[in-house]
Amino acid sequence: MTAKVAFLGLGVMGFPMSGHLAHKTDSVVTVYNRTAAKASTWQERYKGQVVNTPADAAAQADFVFICVGNDHDLEQVLTGPDGVLQAVRPGTIIIDHTTVSADISRRMAAIFKQQNVAFLDAPVSGGQAGAEKGALSVMVGGDSVAFESAAPLMRKAYGKEVRLIGPSGAGQTAKMINQICIAATVQGLAEALAFGQKAGVNMDEVLQVISKGAAQSWQMENRASTMLQDKFDFGFALDWMIKDLGIALDEAQRHGAQLPGTETILSYYQELTAQGDGRLDTSALIKRLR
Repeated sequence: MTAKVAFLGLGVMGFPMSGHLAHKTDSVVTVYNRTAAKASTWQERYKGQVVNTPADAAAQADFVFICVGNDHDLEQVLTGPDGVLQAVRPGTIIIDHTTVSADISRRMAAIFKQQNVAFLDAPVSGGQAGAEKGALSVMVGGDSVAFESAAPLMRKAYGKEVRLIGPSGAGQTAKMINQICIAATVQGLAEALAFGQKAGVNMDEVLQVISKGAAQSWQMENRASTMLQDKFDFGFALDWMIKDLGIALDEAQRHGAQLPGTETILSYYQELTAQGDGRLDTSALIKRLR
């Protein structure tokens, strides 16, 4: 049976992800985007329908995928005047790929459960490149039965790794852990590269050696050379990392967990955005050290 799929949010992640659903699966895809021009561009590239409101997108959908900006954006598309809640059918499964707080994920899950609608918090990792290549890691919180129904679509379209972590909110908690790891790795890489340049060694040769040893990381393989070249245009703006780390610190406080390094790195990102660099990629941390 062909699934009817809605996708809400066509940003740097949502645009290619919804495209993969339209191109790689047998789904009938309907999209909504706050900026209509972006939706029109999507329709020129992929087979699918464009509608004017989240409610219109959700009205006939079996699965509603979402990838918007933050807690407020998510709440608006779900429970706003023209939101999903106004039209969604019982039995529908909502899969939210937005990185938001675990609190709003749990709250939305409770609201939609009253309508017999499952809500999965399913943030992703892999960045714009991963979305475009269809090679994302998807960490999911929510009902296991709903997960088993939605996972095959994600795996076929864009999920290199799709895993149920636990109940509602667990997916978002996993994403917080992911972002903490990334921030610390990028800061360490930035310090190492800046030090190497000041020390006058051939950093291309250094990277060839250390990338084959214990220092190797995704950030080193994909961002070290561009950091050395002062190239920071890779889709995931550091303003979004500020949002994500803020969410992680709030959640850590609730659990009594200490994140001293994360607090420090967040302050570094805030310095960069204060000087107008908020739209640069997260690897722009090295700019502080020059």
